[in-house]
Formats: sequence, C-alpha cells, structure tokens
Amino acid sequence: MVRDGGTMTLAQRVLALGAEGLTAVELIAVAAGTTNDAAMDAIRAAVAKAGSIRAAINQGAGLTTAKRARLAAAVELAKRCAFEELAARPALTSPRDSAAFLKARMTDRPYEVFAVLFLDNRHRVLAFEEMFRGTLDGASVHPREVVRAALEHNAAACIFAHNHPSGVAEPSAADRNITHQLRDALQLIGVRVLDHLVIGSGEPTSMAARGLI
Repeated sequence: MVRDGGTMTLAQRVLALGAEGLTAVELIAVAAGTTNDAAMDAIRAAVAKAGSIRAAINQGAGLTTAKRARLAAAVELAKRCAFEELAARPALTSPRDSAAFLKARMTDRPYEVFAVLFLDNRHRVLAFEEMFRGTLDGASVHPREVVRAALEHNAAACIFAHNHPSGVAEPSAADRNITHQLRDALQLIGVRVLDHLVIGSGEPTSMAARGLI
C-alpha cells in the first residue's frame, strides 16, 4: 500500500484530508482498490498513453477486469451525484448551469452520443437521458423517440447535447438541421427547446447563444 512520507496510506489521506489533494493517478488507484507500486505505475502509464484521465478510464487504466469494474462503479456513482446536484438547482437559467454536467458526462467518448435534459415549466431538471449512440462519425437521431420521451417525463422544455469525438465543438450543418427538426416536432406538443450544446475537448458550444435554435 502506497504511503505518504512513510506515515499515511492513500486511503488514510482521503479520510483524514479529503480526496482533493490526491493526484488523478492516486484517485484512480483508490477507486479501483489497488494502491501498490506496480498498479500505480501501470495506471500512470495508461494515463500518459491515453492522453487524458477520462480516456484512460474508458480504456481500462491498465487494470484487471475486477478492478475496472470497481472503477466503473465509482465513476457512475460520481455521475449520479452530479445529476442529483444539477436536479437540486431551483432552475437552469443559462448554458453554464448545465454545461459542466454535460461536459463531464460526454467528453472523451470514442463514439457520438445524443442526450437530452428534460425540464419542467420552471426549467427544473426532470430527467437526463442518453438517447442515441453512434460511431466516430455521428449518431442517428429520431425525433419521434425524443417526442415520446418528452411526453413520458411530462416535460415543458428541454436541452439537447451531443459530443464530437474529434474534440471540435463546432456545430455542423447536420447538427443545425436535426436541431430544427426536433424543435419543430416538440413544438407540436408544447415543449420548448432551450439550447443544444455541442461538447468537445474545450468549452461546450451553445447553439442558442449563437442564434441557431
């Protein structure tokens, strides 16, 4: 077990001082339950090779199957906590309110994902759904399925988001077209489209802020 200055293990540091002081490699090791030197070296090498923390986690971070499962469970738990925090907000009033949550959920995916935040008439979060998955080149989005989900959640408004695996958060012509199709379809049932965020390696791009909704 790795010790800090020969006195505290990583687990003890987390409990005594909080997790904020740990490096990304140390956090992965603690979450996976494997903090010996060999495991730490393997995780460190995996992060360096992958180029980012999330990419390393998606690729297994040099861990065994059982350790990868523990890490995946820890990551999913963090995502659910983030959603609870988002849902507890009185209302989403700007792209920044939802951008951090959506970026954390969707950055560094090796394939394109189209997701929807469903909101009530006060713009409070009702649900988050990853509705469509695709390949490196794109995901097929079906307006009928989005309308069905909006009705199931009794939504009054929604925010779309999708990632670009290339890392470039620039809306394409296809992005604009599907946004308008979805806007028109949802308008028929009284649901407003507030924004469509494009997630890349930097800051998400708000199509609403660009006047593209």
